Amino acid sequence: MNLALFAAGVATFALLYCTQALLPAISADLGVTADRASWTVSAATGALALAVLPLSALSERFGRRTMMTASLSSAALVSVAVPFAPDLGWLIALRAVQGAALAGLPASAMAYLAEEVRPKALVGAIGLFVAGNSIGGMSGRILTGWVSQAWGWRAALAAVAVLAVAAAVTFRLLLPPARHFTPNPQGPRAVARTVAGHLADPLLRRLYAVGALFMTVFGAVYTVIGYRLVGAPFHLPQGVVGSIFLVYLVGTVSSATAGRVVGRLGRRGALYGAVATTAAGLLLTATPWLAAVLLGLVLITAGFFAGHAVASSAVSRTARTGRAQASALYQTTYYLGSSVGGALGAVAFHAMGWSGTVSLGLVAVLAAAGITLLGTRAARAERSARAAHPSRPSVTVARLTGR
Repeated sequence: MNLALFAAGVATFALLYCTQALLPAISADLGVTADRASWTVSAATGALALAVLPLSALSERFGRRTMMTASLSSAALVSVAVPFAPDLGWLIALRAVQGAALAGLPASAMAYLAEEVRPKALVGAIGLFVAGNSIGGMSGRILTGWVSQAWGWRAALAAVAVLAVAAAVTFRLLLPPARHFTPNPQGPRAVARTVAGHLADPLLRRLYAVGALFMTVFGAVYTVIGYRLVGAPFHLPQGVVGSIFLVYLVGTVSSATAGRVVGRLGRRGALYGAVATTAAGLLLTATPWLAAVLLGLVLITAGFFAGHAVASSAVSRTARTGRAQASALYQTTYYLGSSVGGALGAVAFHAMGWSGTVSLGLVAVLAAAGITLLGTRAARAERSARAAHPSRPSVTVARLTGR
């Protein structure tokens, strides 16, 4: 199960962000600016965000395994057509289709793990899935960087298509049948009620917002970093820029160890640590020294993947019913954050240079810290209320029972 979901995670991020490291080459070849080329990334993540909720509802009817297989297979097939896009408009359109095709996998994967894995092992299992995301994001960008330098960006996208097809086949061969899934077909009204219930939960709302803000930072930084590194004062070649994404290995470690960090610091403590690490990384990337920029990327990557693993696993544990919809809402806000972050990061870079992108990222991480602080205060208030009135139901119980 872990190996299958790891392969799915590799394919998901390799496909979803396959044009990100290629943006300078696409801009040069098609004669477009950074903010226009960035839509080859934002269109994919935005389409995924819009499609993930309806496809998660279908997973309640047809099963997580079926939905994940169909999603990954469809996205891999679309990837074969992407290298042949004749212009930027077609490339953006195909990328949007690819993102929508991938949408059935992320939310279904988290619901599948929540149903099939023991609660104590859930954070670690989701951490491994997220680690697969980081490996896919890293390998896809390194592969495209060097292939693009040798044969052009279209050949690089073809290489990613081969990787995606291989991962899809591996996933289908390894994933065991679900043992605890019970079909629960829901109509649009029932889905709307479930979604409304999740959005009424203050804790889930905070987790959704935190995931979106972390991804806003990550999307902004990694959409624009290629332009910064190929330009002054660094002037790095495309292959070397692709190799910069080796820092994703840090994300693999930080996401896989998120469960132990939560065990020591608690969920909110782990989120504070992720925020501080990400902010420090952003500040380092603003310096003119390549070593400091690389260290900054390491810290941003570690902070992002740790925060994402903590928030996503907390969503799966918090939702007692409609887990697929709860995870889908997280994925919706998460990938909207990526889409918005990539687009705004490119606009900020076009207008103000790298300092504009860093400023955008700092605003996002400070907002994530503020939301986490609200959660800390809410938890303290609830503990104080229970201590003062031990016979009275807690705030959470009162909300659920209406008392």
